[in-house]
Amino acid sequence: MKKKKVIALLLATVMGLSLMACGGKQKGNDTDTGTSNVDTNSGTENAAEETQPDVKPGKKGSIEFWTVFTGADGSSMQAIVDAYNATNPDYTVNHRAIEANDLYLKMPLAIQSGEDVPDVAINHIERIPLFQENGFLEDYNQLIGDSVIKPENYNPKAWQMTEIDGGHYGIPLDVHSYILYVNMDLYEKYGNGALDDGVLTWDEVKASGEACKADGIVTMGMAWHRVKFLASYAQLGGTLSSDGVTPDFNNDKAMQVLNTWTELNDLGYIQKDGDSPWEMFLGGNVLYCPEGIWMYNNVKEAGLNAKMYDYPTFDPAVKGNWTSSHQFVIPKNEKRDADKTKAVLEFIDFIGNNSLEWAKAGQVPAHNAIKEVAEFNEMPQAFLADQNEELKIYNYKYYGYAVESLDKIVAEVLFGRMTAEDGLNQAVQETKDRIEMGQ
Repeated sequence: MKKKKVIALLLATVMGLSLMACGGKQKGNDTDTGTSNVDTNSGTENAAEETQPDVKPGKKGSIEFWTVFTGADGSSMQAIVDAYNATNPDYTVNHRAIEANDLYLKMPLAIQSGEDVPDVAINHIERIPLFQENGFLEDYNQLIGDSVIKPENYNPKAWQMTEIDGGHYGIPLDVHSYILYVNMDLYEKYGNGALDDGVLTWDEVKASGEACKADGIVTMGMAWHRVKFLASYAQLGGTLSSDGVTPDFNNDKAMQVLNTWTELNDLGYIQKDGDSPWEMFLGGNVLYCPEGIWMYNNVKEAGLNAKMYDYPTFDPAVKGNWTSSHQFVIPKNEKRDADKTKAVLEFIDFIGNNSLEWAKAGQVPAHNAIKEVAEFNEMPQAFLADQNEELKIYNYKYYGYAVESLDKIVAEVLFGRMTAEDGLNQAVQETKDRIEMGQ
């Protein structure tokens, strides 16, 4: 492996590729700080591992399973692992929850050294193209053979996105989306029937604005601006790079997104700069508020009469929710034999078929077995399980550079401290510079 590729990878990981799911450090999301709601869950690697003693090996040994689930979702994953170990498998599973940025540094280093390599790990889907390019991941096409793991058992979008250069490098655990929460009590007064067709447009947001403003209600909460931008931009057909390498998202589609939002700010329909829209939504003072599906427990705890819908659109015929996916990857390790690899695949399949506990953590499991579970179908996020094209997943290998750069400008544009054109040009140039540094 060329040294420059190793440097590129490490730069990518320390710059925080920012992927979302699993909750955040606070009750709500981290607004555009450059950190991730997922990657900055409370707890550290050491604290997480201290609470996870080794499981007694099975007849043939144990499987080391690294995840990024250091928040509340970690206990949900541990419950599934415990259920698997209770089946008395030949290989029991040690679940190691590690803060995401640490995992994304440690895993490549372990692979390169050949020491303490996990047998299976959770990676966010956006990480996989660069890890695959650097030769860190096993190709599932060479492993699954006639095993019980089949493409047709999984959400097709989450499966297809890890097919790279004729290989397959991830098995999806879930899809997790940024959607729209609606205060249904406020909607009765201010919504004008906008959701009668199940879809909210930005024009319909504006139509409720003056009545909300007159009563001191925020029409649209705007936070974690990066993923909101990515959702709207993808709805318009936007990509971060036309050729898969050079960033070029400083274009008319991106301008349309940002100009739509600055208009909402100019009209006084969003929260004031510095306010927390999610806290305000939980307090009953915001009509519409996009957030992650995994935040629904906050809504229940607040006793709020709220429902989930698709993220707002420009065109009601073109829906789109920014989405990521936790994926099982198998790090390369010459010391792992075929018998243990087979056991890993059986473990992955077990989780897929027994993922109700993961749904209770607010997620949408990617295995189709969940659709047959009545309890899941009563959950508010269940409508996402049947979506495909509506799930906007980015597969740009320099995604991390791009979104880190967007973090620095989107709020600046939204609140009028920078023009959309200047902001987008800055973000694209910074992304280019980071790519060049990595090379």
